[in-house]
Formats: sequence, structure tokens, C-alpha cells
Amino acid sequence: MNGHGPLASIFSFLNSSRIIDFVLTTIAKPFSLSLSMSTADDAGAAVNAPKKKQRVSSSSSTCLPSTLAIIDLSDESLTERPRKPPLLRRTASHSLFHFSPSSSAADFNDQSTADVVLALRLDHQPSSSFDCDDAFSESSSIASPETQIYLHSRVLRRSKYFAALLSDRWQQKSDAASSMDEENCFKTHRITHRIPAVYDSMDDYVTVLKLLYSDDLLFAIDNLSTALDLLPIALELLFEDCVKACVRFIEAVPWSEEDEKRILSLIPLLSEEESKELLARVSPLKNDSSEEMLHGLILSAIHSNSNMAFAKAFVAKLLRDFSSRETARKVLDAAFDKSLRVVKQSLEEYSSPDFRGSHDETEVIQRLNLHTAMTNLKHVLWLVERMIELRVADTAVKAWSEQASLTADLRRAFLDDLWRAFFPGLPSVVLRCTCRLASAVVTGNILAARQVRMKLVRDWLPVLIICKERVPIMGSNSMSLYVELEDIFLRIISTLPISDSQELLQQCLSFSTRNIDDCPHLVDAFTTWFRRANRPAQADLSG
Repeated sequence: MNGHGPLASIFSFLNSSRIIDFVLTTIAKPFSLSLSMSTADDAGAAVNAPKKKQRVSSSSSTCLPSTLAIIDLSDESLTERPRKPPLLRRTASHSLFHFSPSSSAADFNDQSTADVVLALRLDHQPSSSFDCDDAFSESSSIASPETQIYLHSRVLRRSKYFAALLSDRWQQKSDAASSMDEENCFKTHRITHRIPAVYDSMDDYVTVLKLLYSDDLLFAIDNLSTALDLLPIALELLFEDCVKACVRFIEAVPWSEEDEKRILSLIPLLSEEESKELLARVSPLKNDSSEEMLHGLILSAIHSNSNMAFAKAFVAKLLRDFSSRETARKVLDAAFDKSLRVVKQSLEEYSSPDFRGSHDETEVIQRLNLHTAMTNLKHVLWLVERMIELRVADTAVKAWSEQASLTADLRRAFLDDLWRAFFPGLPSVVLRCTCRLASAVVTGNILAARQVRMKLVRDWLPVLIICKERVPIMGSNSMSLYVELEDIFLRIISTLPISDSQELLQQCLSFSTRNIDDCPHLVDAFTTWFRRANRPAQADLSG
């Protein structure tokens, strides 16, 4: 048989672009087909016998019964077959499905009524186009597992692949021999179907053939693994009902990561309508979906009233594991900027109230402003810690160094006593935010420009000084925070030119203590500055 003549016949028979695509992939490459016609049993019994509906299990644990015949590529005449299903014979060791035989004319693998003999050959060697040479087929069967199944053409036509093979147009233009029994007038088709080497078993192929006889395909597909195993075969055979059933099952159940990889490889083989729901699950409609999701999670975490600590810890882990550092930076910068604006507005209204009313009304509004500032400062602190952790705090450092108006409002607020009664932790939160950002600069986590470093110290050093003066030391933690921030500021000053550091160091005298041995960081800072200042001037060094 000429392998290219039948292929051209199928293309002229099929109009659908999808059918042509699958004929190219399923007929021209991985499969071998041979057709022969011989006389068989009474055609009237095969055509007029009632069809029995039955449900079919697609479980991979089911096997074919021993009554199935394995194809023997000898010159055995199909017209001399027995009236009952033959015993199972194998050309190679292989695990098959087992199904119960039935007397219905349309029942799967009923040799007594079948008009199609399908030989499934498990080809472990890559095959190319059609294999229509009998001698080659016989030699290949020695090494390849093969199973013979008796089927019915009117059922097989449910598959567009088999409908093309069994069409009159194909048979007329093919080189297959055809003969008709004068007594029974009944044709028998012999087809050899080669299963590609990518499959280790023909069980799934047998299951799909079995499903051709079933009206309830969703009942047979009972788990995701089965649906994923059957779908590519249903696509190859152009079994549309099975394709739809598999896709429907896949779309409705959860997937593991490995399942998702398999599904992504199958989506290109599906039509746009079939793949629409699957793509919607794995592919975003727009490019900024991850950014929107992260932004929403951050806002939910910092504004959550219940289980706030757990929510923040979970979002922090998501940020650490997130693949795009730039997306995380963008989302954190936006949240930081929003919270900082609220802090500035609240403290500005607190420091410069523009309303009139009774003393009680004024106090309530002022307390509300402090509460808003305190809440959003906590948000800022959490966001700063996340930024430093991801090393994306450069924008936050620059913004924090440009808060001259905010630091002025804070100094005025700390001169009042209202915060002492209702928000005693306010100074601590402010200093902790400053300490985290300044520490990131000192350690090199953030490489800040000289002007940023200078303004960071110049604007926030007065806040540290007034906190030490006005805020009582509440235990060793408060004292250690002061000392830590003092040391960080002195170290940043040491990175500045002598002229800039001279001005800032003079403001640091308040760091001194009764016992000079208790402020070694201040002593070291001044020692370093004088050592540098006592060197010859730059003009002298260059000369």
C-alpha cells in the first residue's frame, strides 16, 4: 500500500482544520495502518441487532479478558473465525484491561458481530508515517507488544479518525484489497494502529476504544490522572465527546504542580473554546495581576484587626519567596508612600489645628489624630522591615531623609503631654523606623548618596535628642534604642566630608553621659574627626 495515497484521501475527505491537524500528527507519523476486506457473518444480524447501553470504567486497574484475540499477522482468513470470542493470545508480554463480554452486536470486542479488526501495536521504536508493508509489519510484531480487538464500524465512526479510515472515499482511493462474500455481503476491515513510543502501555488506548461504546463518559472518568491519560489519545483519535468529557473533568478539579505542567502541554492541542477555562486558571488576563495581588495582601495584612501578627508573618514569607524583586519593590514603595502620607497629614493636623470648639471636642480630635499617626507609623515600620529584608529600601531611605516638616511636627507633638497619657509608645515607633533605615545605610544594605545620608542625620537627630530629653526611659530597651541610634548616626557622620560632619557632630554633645566611659561611641567619633581634620589641607597634599 502506498502510504501517501491514503493520507491524501483523508485530507480530501476532511474539511475541518482541527481534523487535518490531528490526521497529520496521529496518522502520518506515529501510526501504521493496513486494511483488508474479507467475507464475514450475516450482515443482517450485525446491522439489525439491538445496541445495549452500558457504563464503562476507565480505571487503569481493569484488564482485557482472556477471551480477546491478539493479532497474528499470518495469512489467517477472518471468515473462518469461531462464533464465540476466541482465547486471548499475546505476541509479547503485556498487561491489558479486562472487560466482561456481552451478547449485544455493538458490544466491545465481540468477535461474532464485529466488522472491524483493530490491531494495537506498542511500538517502542520511533515510527514514521504509514507502515503498509506486510513483511515489515510481521517482523515488527515479533518485538512489539500487540493486541487484537474486535470492533464495530458504526461505533468507531464516533471517532472522526476512524470515520475517515472507514469512509468509502478512503477505501476507493486506497490500495487495500477488497472482497465481498456473495452469501453474506459483509465487509470486514483490518486496521493496524501503531502506538507511539512515548506510551509505555496500550491500556489507555483500550480504555478510549471502550468509551466509544459508552454514553456516560463522565461516569467513566473518575479521577484527574485518568482524564489526563485519556485526553491526548482522544485528541489523536478525534473522539470529540471524550475530549469534552476530559476537559470538563480537568477544569472542575484541583491540580498539583505536576498536573498543571501536563495540562499546559495539552492546552495548545485544544480548541480556543475548550481551552478557555483552563487558560483562565493558569494564565492572567493582564500583566499586573501579581502586583495587584501583592498590594491587596499587604493592605489586608497591615489593616487586619484579627490575627494581625499571623497575617503579617504570612505575607512577609510570600514577599521573601516572590520571584520578582522589582514587583515586590514597587508594591512596597506604594504602600510605604500611602502610609507615610497619612502619618504626615495626621501630625500636621495635630500640630496646627484649624478648628474651633470646646476643650473636650478639641481633645477628642487631637486624640484621633495621634491614634491615626500611631497606627500608620506601625504600618510604616513593618513595611520598612520588609524592604530592608528584600534590600529594596533605597526609595524609603530617600523619602525618610526628606521629612523636615514631619520631624518639626513630631518635635512639637512631643512637647505636649497628650501623647504620654494615650500613646506612650509613639516615640519608640518613630525612633525604631529611623533606626532601621539608618542601620541599612550604615551596613551597606542600602547605598545612599551623600546628600541623603547628611539629610537623614540632620533632620532626625533633633527628634532623637528631644525624645531623650522628654521621654522617660522605660527600662533597658528604651536606653539601648537610644544608644543604638546614637551610634548609627555617628557612624553615618563619619562617612561625610569634614565640613558637613563638623556641623552635625556639634549637635551630638547631648549623647555624652556623666561617666565618659559610658559613651565610647561619642569619644570615637570625635577622635576620628580630629585625626582627619589635623591632616594637611588638600592643597598641601596635592602639592
